Amino acid sequence: MKKVLIIADGILAKYFLERAITLSNDSNDYTIVYYRKKTLPNYAFPENFETYSFDPTSFEKMMLVMKKDYYQIMIVVSKKIDAAGSYKTVRQFDKKVPIFLMDRWGLKFKDKYLTLIESKEVMAYRFADFLPNTPVTAQNVGLAIGEIMDVQVPVGSSYAYRHIGAIEQTKWRIAAVYRNNNLLLPQQNLMIQPNDSLLIVGDPDILQNVYKSIKKELGQFPLPFGSSIYCLIDMKKMNSARIEKLLDNALFLHAKLNSKKLYIKIINPTYSSVLIKIKELVNDDIDVNIDYYNISHEHIYEKDVYNLNIGLCVTDKLFFNSNIKALFEYKTPVFKSGQIPLSEVKRGIVLGGNIDDAERNSSIMFDFSAQLNLKMQFYDFDPDNFNEKTALIEHFENIAKLYEKKIEIAKRSEKNPILEFKDISDILQFIPFYEEFSKSRVLSVFSKDLNRVHFVLEDKCQLFLPILE
Repeated sequence: MKKVLIIADGILAKYFLERAITLSNDSNDYTIVYYRKKTLPNYAFPENFETYSFDPTSFEKMMLVMKKDYYQIMIVVSKKIDAAGSYKTVRQFDKKVPIFLMDRWGLKFKDKYLTLIESKEVMAYRFADFLPNTPVTAQNVGLAIGEIMDVQVPVGSSYAYRHIGAIEQTKWRIAAVYRNNNLLLPQQNLMIQPNDSLLIVGDPDILQNVYKSIKKELGQFPLPFGSSIYCLIDMKKMNSARIEKLLDNALFLHAKLNSKKLYIKIINPTYSSVLIKIKELVNDDIDVNIDYYNISHEHIYEKDVYNLNIGLCVTDKLFFNSNIKALFEYKTPVFKSGQIPLSEVKRGIVLGGNIDDAERNSSIMFDFSAQLNLKMQFYDFDPDNFNEKTALIEHFENIAKLYEKKIEIAKRSEKNPILEFKDISDILQFIPFYEEFSKSRVLSVFSKDLNRVHFVLEDKCQLFLPILE
């Protein structure tokens, strides 16, 4: 049985004693020293509590209780002189017993066995927990450095309606899910619902980023990849018609999406009406940079994407096919224009694919389509399991509710949907961006994953999305 001495005085000490009684168990033996009766709670102490009423700063009086071998001593008093006096008196009896002292005054003692609990800091941290959009971290558990956090999933979060198994958890984990005052232990197939509270553990810095990711609101794309849109124009390799189509799509995306700025980069400039038109676009949120010295785009593109916080790159089929490997390495979404202007596109389509990858990017797909007011269609082409309702379909149906959008679920067991889309122009295909796309297309035609044969629809508008972790 561990013996604990509590030196108490004042209203805070009273609440502390009430809490101690509530948490009391027979494995601890408590000795309470107080010198004002109003410090004591209004109900009886359990049998393992022993109380004494005297001045704890008196050496002679403290001899009555310091005969025990205490496991620790706790000092909670209302006056600075009593706090310092009680501490010094106790130390005369025992130099090494751990002491925990509630400090309101900024006391300074050189004592490795003393822990000062700053009451103002504790109350400030606790009060700050009630601020909106701030993470709630564990203060009295583990290392108490923010490695344990409680996060509520808001309506519209990118984590809502996702299976736990589809969420990449590197250096952090979902330890528990609280729903309707019930504890749910995490399982791979457990789907997170809006208003769930997630107990997450891991590296404190990682948890801060996870918190921001969970709390992200709707209509934020091109976030979380970046804040702005980038369009590179090579006037040596692109004719006027190609440049104008690229510009129209970039301007349309900048107007519709939550884009901070549109950056237009021109290399190999040639004097023309198109160049004059581009220069006239300059304003507070459209930046035009003409590079008269660099003739190659490789290093320019990479430097600009990273330095300008780019969240979406706008290009066309020829540029994409020639630079697909480099574009993949930038880990930035790429919009590839089609035969018709993006402003004429009416539908966004998702062609099945890997369940985990589609779930990770589903909120981005809906966010993009919602901002552009596109209808959403999901095509499940699975000849082997035609009658099985997949978890991916369930996920898309649920997340559609967050965006208040209808999604058409189409199942195909025989006819490949790619074939019917070849003759339809007003579509935009959402595609997870895989590294394999930069390799030979020959083997891709045998894949059941329709995203790997994206080149069949390369004349349509397509949005290539890096896989979110």
